[in-house]
This record gives sequence, C-alpha cells and structure tokens, in this order.
Amino acid sequence: MPDRGAGMIKLILAVDGSQPALRATIALIEAARLYRDPVHVDLVTVHLPIPPVGGFFDTVVSKDMVEQYYRDEGKHAIQSSEKMLAEACIAFTSHILVGSIAETIVIHGDTAQCRMIYMGTRGMGAVANMVMGSIATKVVHLALVPVVLVH
Repeated sequence: MPDRGAGMIKLILAVDGSQPALRATIALIEAARLYRDPVHVDLVTVHLPIPPVGGFFDTVVSKDMVEQYYRDEGKHAIQSSEKMLAEACIAFTSHILVGSIAETIVIHGDTAQCRMIYMGTRGMGAVANMVMGSIATKVVHLALVPVVLVH
C-alpha cells in the first residue's frame, strides 16, 4: 500500500454548493480537530462536461468561453466551503474538475493520495437517491478509502 502522507492527513472534500455539502464541510472541520497530525484538504467540485454540439454552436461559443463557464460554476460551488475551511485554519487546495462526477472524485482522491473522502448526500429516499444519492453511492462503491457521507 502506498504511503498516504505520513505526518499529514490528506482528505478530499467533494462539494457542489448544496446544504448537504456545507454540512459535510462542517463535519470535516469537526473531525480535523481530532487528528494528531495536521490535516490538508483537497477541496473539489466536479462539473459534468458540456456535450459537444458542433456546427453553429462551435462558432458562437469558444473553448475559452466553456472553460470560463466551468471556472465560474466551480468557484460558485466551492466558495462557501473555502471560507469555512479558511476560518477554521485548515489548509486546503481547491480544484475545479470536469468529468464524470463520481469517477473524477475517486480518481482525484487516489492521485492525491487522500486517506478519506467527505461528501454530502441528499438522503436515501428513492427520489433523493436518484439525484445526489446515486453519486454518493457510486463513490462509496468505487473508492478504495473510507467515504464519509453527511446528510
């Protein structure tokens, strides 16, 4: 098993700007106080890629415009969690990613050698599970590290 950063605890916090994501941020902050070693958070938000349309759309909307859209949406999704982590004096690095949400979260966590994933979920009801819960469920199944789901 690879060294997961002896002397520092690396955690991933996946957020989307929702209330459950903010509650996951609070849960991570509270848990960070319990670790003996310092905590560093990889704060991530993942945007689904805009499907290529082609034709007229490509002449009106440039690649730079699409990338700016991802940055703007990502910043909006992570800004509250950034503020909360900064106020709690927890070191973090923000990442705005594009891809399949669950897979991108897990791949980023593996690449960054994070020890645990924190994320919110909207609940386990049938309708809620089809929305955010399905992403959380997929992360749980794909991840090789513990996943903390916060409702």
